[in-house]
Amino acid sequence: MIPAILIILILLVLFVILTYNKLVTLKRQMDNSFSVIDVYLKKRFDLIPNLVEVTKGYANYESDLLNKITEYRTSYAKNRDKESLDKLNDEYNNLMLVVENYPELKASEQFLKLQKTLIKVENELQAARRIYNNDTTKYNTKLSVFPCNIIAKLFKFKEGELFELQDRQIEGNNIKISM
Repeated sequence: MIPAILIILILLVLFVILTYNKLVTLKRQMDNSFSVIDVYLKKRFDLIPNLVEVTKGYANYESDLLNKITEYRTSYAKNRDKESLDKLNDEYNNLMLVVENYPELKASEQFLKLQKTLIKVENELQAARRIYNNDTTKYNTKLSVFPCNIIAKLFKFKEGELFELQDRQIEGNNIKISM
């Protein structure tokens, strides 16, 4: 009788260890996916001052816009919080709307080069967001299913938050923001 109880306890401990390790692995994978998003966001936000510089001759409030973007970018870099990211993306959207209002700007060679770079970064960012959301969904699912949910609660694992932003579509010389 005692060997059977001992085997059951060993199996239970092994299950807890394996489940814990799987949850840690999924959490690390999710965190890594977010860091990839962060890299692409930095690339995109680094392009913004260049875009603002190109638009200076066309927009009246570009310096105010650049100041806000710089302020929100600094805030996001310090805090990595959703509120700073949302504000930064709102200002990015405003910049893209400014560009839409100036057709002659879209013909500028420098702007076209920046736009192509931005299209590439946006596509990479979109792919990274899909990967992060997929990893987060896997992690959250593992936290929710029985018996893993018991281990997750025992070790205080928290669900990951999906990355949801408004999609931007950039095509040719037209930048469209879909809300």
